[in-house]
Amino acid sequence: MRKKERILLKNKSVLLGISGGVAAYKTVDLVRRLKDKGASVVVVITEAAKNFVTPLSLEVASQNRVYSSLFEEPMAHIKLPVAADLVVIAPATANIISKFANGIADDLLSTCLLSYKGKVIIAPSMNWRMYENPVFQENLGKILSLGVMQVGPEKGDLACGEEGMGRMADISDIVETVKGALSRKDLVDENIVVTAGPTREHLDPVRFISNRSSGKMGFSLARAARDRGANVTLISGPSQLKKPVGLTFIQVETAGEMLDAVKEKINDAKVLIMSAAVSDFTPVEKSKTKVEKDEKFTLKLRRTDDIISEVIKSKRKPFIIGFAAETGKNINRAVEKMKKKKMDMIVFNDVTEPGSGFDVDTNRVVIIDKKGRTRLGLMSKDSVAEAVLDRMMKIRA
Repeated sequence: MRKKERILLKNKSVLLGISGGVAAYKTVDLVRRLKDKGASVVVVITEAAKNFVTPLSLEVASQNRVYSSLFEEPMAHIKLPVAADLVVIAPATANIISKFANGIADDLLSTCLLSYKGKVIIAPSMNWRMYENPVFQENLGKILSLGVMQVGPEKGDLACGEEGMGRMADISDIVETVKGALSRKDLVDENIVVTAGPTREHLDPVRFISNRSSGKMGFSLARAARDRGANVTLISGPSQLKKPVGLTFIQVETAGEMLDAVKEKINDAKVLIMSAAVSDFTPVEKSKTKVEKDEKFTLKLRRTDDIISEVIKSKRKPFIIGFAAETGKNINRAVEKMKKKKMDMIVFNDVTEPGSGFDVDTNRVVIIDKKGRTRLGLMSKDSVAEAVLDRMMKIRA
């Protein structure tokens, strides 16, 4: 059976409130990214925010009317919230947060917030002095205690030229928070360990052997499990990817370090997803000094300890999902690997196929388990991750 690409936010409506902070100029990109994920975005902008971003730009990006006046369309403060699956305030200034905390409704955005009964995400943005002000912190704490979700702010350079806590969260982090808020919660409170990326086995202080894994597939799996409510531990080898928010992140380098990290976390885990490309071999000896080019050099290798083989020795074996990256359509090797290592599922992909494998955002895989095979067409790694978790849930049901 071949599955199609999943549109992650399909049929979801986001009401985006933009208040008057300098970071408002970034919201055109936020609208585009949400639409790329399939969401419908309707914007409510304050008069102050118009100094930083134009309603026309937002209308073009959203392909929807932009609202700003409380009196331009009667009952908009009721109709817009009722139609929304989620409200996002970005940037969320000290002013709009404090209004929300104290029930003040003197413009369209604050009135929409007061009449909305669903999930709200805020992305605070302000000078660090304002953010640390105890009155503001009391207001922030009040709305967070009511279930409002916060993303950011970050510490860094601020518009005033100072540095401190108050810069609006990166757009990608806001999108991730939206995805998490709107995802189904079928993995709530489950402990899941995900491995990702390559490992490095050092020859000397400056050289190592490794592989081409970028970590993208593992990071996608970790984010998807997090969004579905799981308590996720992501154990990653060296990667250039940004650390995901909302999960436990453990950085390792060698196969031995990854094994130690997995063994430490696996006793509390219900699921282990081994998507890392762990080195099969490591040098027998590591030189303490750089090996000179003109020296004769013979490299002797030994096999690394297999992580899954070590995990299945534990008294309480978790549900294990492995990955098999092959060069060619050697799907039978993946099946044998699953049986030999007593895995519950294995995900096969041919890394020589265009758009599949290393350093790309897409993949083409076959999900194999004891009940059959599910072949996926070329799709984003985020969608592959969702399909893998879907299959896991079906098997365990």
